[in-house]
Amino acid sequence: MWLVFGLMAMISTCINLYMFGTGKNYKLAMAMGLSFTALTLVTDYSMVSNWVKVEDWGALSDVVPTMEVALWILTSISILLNITPTLLELKNKK
Repeated sequence: MWLVFGLMAMISTCINLYMFGTGKNYKLAMAMGLSFTALTLVTDYSMVSNWVKVEDWGALSDVVPTMEVALWILTSISILLNITPTLLELKNKK
C-alpha cells in the first residue's frame, strides 16, 4: 500500500508543478501531494509495526536502516517540491 500512496504522491506533485506552470490553481494538487506523502509514511510505519508484532527481526534489521534514509530524503524532496509554487508566488508578489 505504501507503494501506491508513494506513486500517488509523486503524481500529485507533478500535477501541482504543472498546474502552477500553466497558471492554474495548484493548491488542491499541493494538498493532495502532501497528504499522499503523509499516508505513505503512515503505511510504511504500519508495515514496520507488523514486522515487530510477528517478531520478524531479520526484515527489520535488513530494511529499516536503509528505509529510514530513503524516507527522510524523499519526504524532504516532496515537501520542497510541493511548497515551491507557493514560495515562488510569494517571491513574485514582492
